Amino acid sequence: MIALLGALIASSAMAEEARVAAISAAPGNLTTLPASIAGRVLKDPAKGYQYQWPGIYFDAAFEGKQVYFNVGPGNVILRVLVDSVEKAKLVKPAAGWYQVDGLNNTAHTIRVEVISESQAGPNIFGGFALDNSGKVLPLSRRARQIEFIGDSHTVSYGNTSASRDCSEEQVWATTDTSQGFGAITARHYGADYRVQAISGRGVVRNYNGFAADTLPAAYPYILFNKADRDTSPDWRPQLIVIALGTNDFSTPLNPGEKWKTREALQADYVTGYVDFVRSLRAGNPDAYFILWATDGANGEIQAEVGKVVAKLKAGGEDRVHFMPVNKLTFGGCHWHPSVADDRTIANGLTTFVDAHPELWTARKTSQ
Repeated sequence: MIALLGALIASSAMAEEARVAAISAAPGNLTTLPASIAGRVLKDPAKGYQYQWPGIYFDAAFEGKQVYFNVGPGNVILRVLVDSVEKAKLVKPAAGWYQVDGLNNTAHTIRVEVISESQAGPNIFGGFALDNSGKVLPLSRRARQIEFIGDSHTVSYGNTSASRDCSEEQVWATTDTSQGFGAITARHYGADYRVQAISGRGVVRNYNGFAADTLPAAYPYILFNKADRDTSPDWRPQLIVIALGTNDFSTPLNPGEKWKTREALQADYVTGYVDFVRSLRAGNPDAYFILWATDGANGEIQAEVGKVVAKLKAGGEDRVHFMPVNKLTFGGCHWHPSVADDRTIANGLTTFVDAHPELWTARKTSQ
């Protein structure tokens, strides 16, 4: 009986070989398949969903043998999953319609997720569609939500690379946010997640002092042009995980920067980070914060993040935790965390969260 059951399962798997392919034109009978979106998008009636932050994904549920989705122009890597199984990875896909077929005529889910970082843009996802043989199914939202805020470590910069020595193109090609610690942690809890991170950005100082918005300056906006603030009413994360400081401290101060001493930079960083967390608290009264830091810059980053958490607690913040992360291999591009390191970070997060299940519950009285 067990052997027969195994044979039936194998036969079923062989019968369903989903194929993902670009098509020259969409069938004329398509209807929109509603999408559940995790991440910040600006909906344009003519273009679709515009996005720029990493880690965004689009989910839908349907019944049928095929489904369609539309991609706009943009240098992105998209991962296509059907029933939680990867069916294709589209690298810099051509704009237009794509068909997923070869499915059994049953209920399915589809996800298209962005796994690359693209600070240029915005990029566009045109949405899902069904032909008249398919049926729209409801897609329930996940009860848990986690937000990950940070820099290249949170983006998963070059995390799948086999070498630390990478060209700019290799960094882009080996960045996979879906294998980063944020996605790993979220999958552990069956949670939806957002990745609000930009490589090279800091709290008050970007990498080597280059001129651009810091992460807190860019954070409130849907796109990096800062034209539209994010006011999503359905995004209320119970857990907010932040890692910022590597870019503030990993390089020496340059002549002409506003800080004349390292101590002045440290003081400005602590003040800026505390203000940023307090601004996040104002919009997320029940969230629990975890601030983590590596032992880089000879321990300076951890020391300063420790001061941030101490100052927050001294000011009455009681839902915040500091998590030092040590002994990473930094085997990814340019000495960034590798996929193995991402698993180590995720393990640290889940170990703490599992030991504190109360953090998922809203406080009895909000601040």
